[in-house]
Amino acid sequence: MSLSDIEKQLGLEGPVGHPPVEKWSPPLSGDMDMVIRKDGTWVHEGDPIKREKLVRLFASILKKEGGDYFLVTPVEKWRIQVEDRPLLVQLIDKRGDQLQLVTNGGDSLIVGDDHPLKASELDGVMVPEVRVRNNLWARFSRNAYYQISELATEQSDGSFAIQSGGRAFVVG
Repeated sequence: MSLSDIEKQLGLEGPVGHPPVEKWSPPLSGDMDMVIRKDGTWVHEGDPIKREKLVRLFASILKKEGGDYFLVTPVEKWRIQVEDRPLLVQLIDKRGDQLQLVTNGGDSLIVGDDHPLKASELDGVMVPEVRVRNNLWARFSRNAYYQISELATEQSDGSFAIQSGGRAFVVG
């Protein structure tokens, strides 16, 4: 299946939203030759997807079941490969006592109970990540990592935390 075929089937008219993929359970259609690299690059049949709108569209129909990731429509379900996390935080904005994040999938979220921060290991380094939606997590891009590191404060136990919405999230 070519990217053009996928684009036509899913449509790119209007803004990309978040369809109710958690309610869709079609049978497995097969494995798609698509990989989300740990640097956040989406690759289809060996070629990076350069159209940001297409990446955002695919991210909007991304679903995780168990340890596998799928692109899902009401009638199709294609397994894809993800090297680390499927999404990448690209922008950070401190708004009062809240931390707003934007991902490469177009998600805009406020760090808090619905979108907690935590740290986990990547290539021997503890790196922050945030829950975006439906069990999908996003790592921080290099620039976002440096930005969030500047916002971290040392806690009494020696750990480092990020404050957002009146809560402290330990990130190292």
